[in-house]
Amino acid sequence: MHPSDTDTDNGAFDQQIALHRDYLLRFARLQLRNDAWAEDAVSETLLAALARPQAFERRSQLKTWLVGILKHKVIDALRQQCREVSLSSNNDDAGADHLMDQAMFKPDGHFAEQPANWGNPEQELGSRQFFAVLEACASKLPASQGRLFLMREWLELSSEEICKELGLTPTNLYVQLHRARQRLRECLDLNWFARPKAL
Repeated sequence: MHPSDTDTDNGAFDQQIALHRDYLLRFARLQLRNDAWAEDAVSETLLAALARPQAFERRSQLKTWLVGILKHKVIDALRQQCREVSLSSNNDDAGADHLMDQAMFKPDGHFAEQPANWGNPEQELGSRQFFAVLEACASKLPASQGRLFLMREWLELSSEEICKELGLTPTNLYVQLHRARQRLRECLDLNWFARPKAL
């Protein structure tokens, strides 16, 4: 291959990577909830991708490959910064969660009011609008619950890894994840599933 061809290929690859920066930054901000940490994680991701373009073997989309790299950078940032983040449950949050539980459930544990029909969740997941609402709902979670939920569900860390990294007991993690899922469910019920669908 002629050297100028390689330069052209690298230039095109660099431009393709740059096109995904905004998406990666939104993803990192949602995970880390700190603009500086998110900027650092995305910068490190882009530098890693640019340093080793041959590692992209085209077995997936470029965006998927970049998100894979970013997940590792986010996990590294969480490990590095976890001392600065207090994950102890806030008494105000606990009181609000208790009131929400009382409003949502009967004493026998059944729903006080049947949840809205969620339709076909797999079909809904294919919708960009749904992801925008889900992202907005996740960003409204209290910082500690949001971070734990994202580590577990989006970064796909095991419960054991999260407990070890953040010094939590399995019970505390379970309670925090339960509360986060309840809040997400309520937010999605109000902002997505309860709204009228266009025919």
